[in-house]
Amino acid sequence: MRLFIGIDIDSAIRERLARFRSEMKPLAPEARWVSEDSFHITLKFIGEKSPQQADEIRRALGEIRALPTTVRFSGTGYFPNPRSARVFWVGIEADGQLQALASKIDEALAALEIPREERPFSPHLTLARAGDLRHPRGGSGRPSAGPGDRPNARFALVQHKLADAPPPEFGTMTAGEFFLFESKLSSSGAQYAKLARFPLQIE
Repeated sequence: MRLFIGIDIDSAIRERLARFRSEMKPLAPEARWVSEDSFHITLKFIGEKSPQQADEIRRALGEIRALPTTVRFSGTGYFPNPRSARVFWVGIEADGQLQALASKIDEALAALEIPREERPFSPHLTLARAGDLRHPRGGSGRPSAGPGDRPNARFALVQHKLADAPPPEFGTMTAGEFFLFESKLSSSGAQYAKLARFPLQIE
């Protein structure tokens, strides 16, 4: 089971994101665009685990106590940079509770010998991955540059379209829950299923 932890997106914001994606998609037809149903905020990627390990993760996450978090979706960017764009994303601005939640998740899973994050938490919503012959599913979503990153022009028309436009605004939501997801890879892209729900409440 390929697992990650994330926050779902309000329907109104999801619709705005989907319209924006539809406008940008013809400008980068070779990229792998995330489906509307798959929009989410990743809090922690876990990776392959057995069903028994998934149950242990579920129990550990159920012990977390954290506050709801307010999240604003605004602007766009690229990982690792526009010249070698591997990922096209929408920016996320959040109160301190989102960072606190990510830290608590990291701490809870460290007790299960799941490695802690080495990089600072960088919330974003992925719209598209460049993809190439070596990474047919779109490549890594890591923010930092890697040895395989090379200059490419897959998002050049998207960058030109957005260069002189004001940063797009998609709305603000309050997240009152987070989820343990399973990611199933297929030829049409990743499909996500919610395995468990965890409410956010006053500590």
